[in-house]
Amino acid sequence: MTTQAEHRMPAVLPGGVPPADALLPSAEPVRFLDDDGGPAPGDAHGRYERPSTELLRRAYDAMVLGRRFDAQATALTKQGRLAVYPSSRGQEAGEIGAVLALRETDWLFPTYRDTMALIARGIDPVEALTLLRGSWHCGYDPMATRTAPQCTPLATHAPHAVGVAYAARRRGEDTVALVLIGDGGTSEGDFHEALNFAAVFHVPVVFLVQNNGFAISVPVSRQTAAPSLAHKGVGYGVRGERVDGNDPLAMLAVLTDAVESARAGGGPVLVEAHTYRVEPHTNADDDGRYRDHDEVAAWKRRDPIARLEAHLRSAGELTDDDVAAAGAAAEAFAADVRKRLSEEPVGDPAELFAHVFATPTPQLREQAAWLAEELAR
Repeated sequence: MTTQAEHRMPAVLPGGVPPADALLPSAEPVRFLDDDGGPAPGDAHGRYERPSTELLRRAYDAMVLGRRFDAQATALTKQGRLAVYPSSRGQEAGEIGAVLALRETDWLFPTYRDTMALIARGIDPVEALTLLRGSWHCGYDPMATRTAPQCTPLATHAPHAVGVAYAARRRGEDTVALVLIGDGGTSEGDFHEALNFAAVFHVPVVFLVQNNGFAISVPVSRQTAAPSLAHKGVGYGVRGERVDGNDPLAMLAVLTDAVESARAGGGPVLVEAHTYRVEPHTNADDDGRYRDHDEVAAWKRRDPIARLEAHLRSAGELTDDDVAAAGAAAEAFAADVRKRLSEEPVGDPAELFAHVFATPTPQLREQAAWLAEELAR
């Protein structure tokens, strides 16, 4: 019996090349819910398996907690406790959906905006914010968490994700790598190189493009003339899909399908999530210079948490007590983050040389000795 993921693996022509029509994304983004959380018209239910109620409840709790964390991190930035914080408010469905689609043994490759995904992955929030605090390395152990350091340069982590997935496959593991990337990152050469290598070597990697409309201030219309960002995979032999990035059901359904298809040998998948960055690019950005209030307000009405809550309530799977409990858990989480980040970090300058190389080079040892001598004075 074939699974839905296996059913959607592109057929292969003689010579190992899939036909172009098997790679094309949906004409319209996949949706399960309309903007108010009711059933959306279309055939998404026939093409993709509806996520279980248990998974949707996990997603709801994680999204509520993630948004409260995001607001707390933004406040800490304004208080000078963080150097910078790129909010992901409005993109909860994509970040949480990506994490829930993965196994613990899979790898996640996040960008600087995906701190919420790190929290959902189970990483300590103080460790997750250490990089944005300007402190110790990336803050957490990538090997222990199977989560790469948050990537600030656009798209440079995409080839890393492909490399990790390729190496895992050569070792006989069923590991999948999922790389989070923004629409601006699809304009970078690293993104295209990663797609090409992944396709040629049939690597189990999923590229999730969170198309939030802007690369800082540059709209998507000024970045590409392609019909969609998901179409960019066709030229490389990568199957693409488009999804409503503010529809948690659709995000979970499409990403789970993509991950399991890659795991089963279907090769790489490129998923474009149509979403929106509600807050400015960072606390240093004046978004009023390049977008108007009406546009932001329109996207706020498509709020992913409100849509999922409405759906679960209508199905009798979410009560007032459940909503209150999720909110209380999020408040407690935020309070703990606030308390711990209000404490001054204790730094050891010698840690500057830790984890640069597995075996320190002679030059590194020389520099460490020089620093120790200076500190001793």
